[in-house]
Amino acid sequence: MYQELADMACNRITAAISRQFLGERPIKALLDPYNPTGSTSHVRFNTSKTDRWKTSSQSCHINWIILDSDWEGEFCRVAESHPRVRAYVKNHNLGLGVPYRYSSETRKCLPDFIVLVEDGHGPDDLLHLVVEIKGYRREDATEKKSTMDTYWVPGVNHLGSYGRWAFAEFCEVYQIESDFKARVEGEFARMIHTRV
Repeated sequence: MYQELADMACNRITAAISRQFLGERPIKALLDPYNPTGSTSHVRFNTSKTDRWKTSSQSCHINWIILDSDWEGEFCRVAESHPRVRAYVKNHNLGLGVPYRYSSETRKCLPDFIVLVEDGHGPDDLLHLVVEIKGYRREDATEKKSTMDTYWVPGVNHLGSYGRWAFAEFCEVYQIESDFKARVEGEFARMIHTRV
């Protein structure tokens, strides 16, 4: 137990130091050498899951979203009704996985959704918002969020060849709509502030 706590403390200290130098020392992303760019063009699979969301063809090019919870269904409703959302997709069988460390174990975070948001940069430069829907937030969720904010998002943004990315985590089902709106408007305000 002591070793596990020591490993968690070391991971948090390392993340805090990395966050301190984000602007000065960019994070370098290491892509999967065998599959550096994922695609939804080959998403075809059978499922026995009955929890699904029939998507709007104006918001999603995949006809069904396989839901892991009712909260994800609520997120689909919010994404399809938001005026700045251009497209979204569930990260189910897409291959987007982010490695992270929890204690001394190496794990993989599979974010729930990828959303293309018009945040003022124009239709050719949409923001890719990676969304995680969390009900009960265990300790490993803290490490996932830290990894996304400290390493993955800065690393992929530093590459520059995959567009602009951000991460959002929603933990309250009844606040998904207001939290999503606040996050999108926050990105829009930040973009305007950096241009001035």
